[in-house]
Amino acid sequence: MKLWLLLGIGALPALAAATSTVSGMEATTHREFCGSCHVMTGHYLDSSNPQSQSLAARHSRNPFFGDQACYVCHADYGMYGYPLTKAGGMRHVYLYYFGGYRQMSDAEADRKIHLRKQYDNLNCRQCHTTTAKVWRSVPDHEALRAELDSNRVSCASAGCHGFAHPFTKLAGGVLAPSAIPARSP
Repeated sequence: MKLWLLLGIGALPALAAATSTVSGMEATTHREFCGSCHVMTGHYLDSSNPQSQSLAARHSRNPFFGDQACYVCHADYGMYGYPLTKAGGMRHVYLYYFGGYRQMSDAEADRKIHLRKQYDNLNCRQCHTTTAKVWRSVPDHEALRAELDSNRVSCASAGCHGFAHPFTKLAGGVLAPSAIPARSP
């Protein structure tokens, strides 16, 4: 009887909790999940658009990780990368429900919501290694090596490979309406 009680109260609920946590964490790595908040709709639509030439859209068409492009490109790497990325995601959920993001219009969200810290070139270099011959053969890569290594120049900038989400960038202080992807009501 005590064994059944141990299984019913301890082991099985712990196993169910662990399994559902792993499943839920994995689901949050997909682009569709990222696009489920209305403030991310434009990002999701742009990255899903087969005609878009934005950096995000080009990476989303990658057959190796396209469905997980948001996570792959925005995840912190290193020993504590996964838990730090998930903690940052929980911050997004908190801000969505309690920090006012949920009440923002799409245009207001595009103007006000930004990355908390500068985008780290190491995220790009998880796939685009600086030691590959093809990377080193680009004169601008070699000329800017120190600036790229120190994040003084971003791979995802207008002068390099372009903004990942160009429709969120201000042109002369105003968001160009033609740059904003059409959003469904």
